[in-house]
Amino acid sequence: MIEMILLALGLVLILEGLVYALAPSLIEELLKAMQALSLSDRRKIGALTLALGVVLIAASHVFS
Repeated sequence: MIEMILLALGLVLILEGLVYALAPSLIEELLKAMQALSLSDRRKIGALTLALGVVLIAASHVFS
């Protein structure tokens, strides 16, 4: 179990690092766009992202 958690965290850090290394200006634009959204819209985006993550994890268990 701990191996899967470490693997998942490692993959997240790799993806985050790639975005910051390859497109730092895109991150700045994204943050500005996020600031323009209302707090409730940001919460909805967060909830949808969370739900998608749960679905992907569940799917990985079904297909393994």
